[in-house]
Amino acid sequence: MTMASPYVLRETGGNLLRNVVMTVAAIVTMAVSLTALGGVLIMRQAVNTATVQWQGGVEMIIFMQPRASGQEIAAIDHELGGMTPTEIKSCRFLNKDQAWAEFKDLFNGQPELIKEMTASAMPTSFQCVPAKAQSITQLASEFSNQPGVYHVGYPGQIITETLAHFSALRTVALIVAGGVMLGAIALVVNTIQLAIFARRREVAVMKLVGATNWFIRVPFMLEGLVEGLLGAVIAFMITYFARATFASFTGSNPINVNQPLYVSSHAALLTGLFIVIVGALVGALGSGFAVRRFLSV
Repeated sequence: MTMASPYVLRETGGNLLRNVVMTVAAIVTMAVSLTALGGVLIMRQAVNTATVQWQGGVEMIIFMQPRASGQEIAAIDHELGGMTPTEIKSCRFLNKDQAWAEFKDLFNGQPELIKEMTASAMPTSFQCVPAKAQSITQLASEFSNQPGVYHVGYPGQIITETLAHFSALRTVALIVAGGVMLGAIALVVNTIQLAIFARRREVAVMKLVGATNWFIRVPFMLEGLVEGLLGAVIAFMITYFARATFASFTGSNPINVNQPLYVSSHAALLTGLFIVIVGALVGALGSGFAVRRFLSV
């Protein structure tokens, strides 16, 4: 018996409407689980985006002693210059006048503080951008005890805390997403099982008149595919339009606390497409398991 598209579509639609409560439950559960998965991916992208920003803009500032000699400054400059691009991406030296100008820009809104300082009191410094944000702690420790160095400033503690915070969130979210995903698969399997059981006599007649196994299976598998796709589309919409909310769960930008972490619309779109693919596969595989496990044809 050949497989006709109108028959497949008609049977799939009938199965979905016949068990509308279970169908809606499966779609909602699938949407919840995929939204949790999408949220984890969005948070991961937000942290990765911030990491790229750290790698491109986090400055390890080596403050020299106000009375550091020219020889001590030259020694630090020589050591920094000898590092490879895989260690230090770039460095610039600020003399007292440049440091004073930068100080006035930073504290432009606090004139009383500017009055208390002078250019001669400003320390010279090296402002460096590490090639890898994760290596900034090691680099800072190498220069902290060098002659003429007063202090090495870097946002290492904030970066470490942010990464640890996200790691904990990711673990919890993945556990929740995995548990709900198993529930969604169970609902899909149960829905297909009920549909098969309700039509067991019809299926027996179809076998008697020569229907093949795949002729009977495909409508049920397509039913699971549709449920998975509908749940995935809902999760896609939620994840895409709520990407800023998901990204905010990881905290603010470690470099600028007033700037929240973000995910671009392009990255969110790719995440949504991945969710749709996962939803379709879960729905189809779940229904395929139900047909193979509970339908003896």
